[in-house]
Amino acid sequence: MDTPSWDEMYRSRDQVFSSNPNAVLVTEASGMPPGRALDVGCGEGADARWLARRGWQVTAVDISPTALTRAASTSADLADRVTWTPADVISTAPSGAFDLVSVHYFPLPRQPGHGALRGLLAAVAPGGTLLFATHALAELTPRPGFDPGDYYQPDDIARLLDDTWAIQVNGTRPRTTPAPAGTHHTHDTVLRARRLR
Repeated sequence: MDTPSWDEMYRSRDQVFSSNPNAVLVTEASGMPPGRALDVGCGEGADARWLARRGWQVTAVDISPTALTRAASTSADLADRVTWTPADVISTAPSGAFDLVSVHYFPLPRQPGHGALRGLLAAVAPGGTLLFATHALAELTPRPGFDPGDYYQPDDIARLLDDTWAIQVNGTRPRTTPAPAGTHHTHDTVLRARRLR
């Protein structure tokens, strides 16, 4: 989907997603010391707000200007802690700039050479964490215009990590919160990896 498609989705409803942070983020990041975070595909901003309220300095990126405007309008008290950034994640994030790169349910297309993925990995600072969560592959059904096999899964990413990374979590677990309305997702697949150097 391109910018007009995402914008149309957000304009179609007053609120597309819950205002609660993703449960995987809460589980995995609650014990992390705050630093600089990149929230990829931030949507209406629930994850970015959760991080900012816990002391993180957040760069929240989304392709949809409508989503970013909505997120900023509900986060005025965090204006000094969150930068809402219109961008396509395919563009390169600053290298080594973030203590946490958080990617939740973001459809990252596979690419020859893994350019966009390598850009995200490079954005993690030494000692920082990559947190990548998706709906479990077994619960994703191909449909016209969408083939789950066209997108990276956490295990794909884990296989590309070299000895400069330590994998802390790589597996599928039951969701701890209800699936989004109109969906049947009951499990998440999660990769958490720490960059060693």
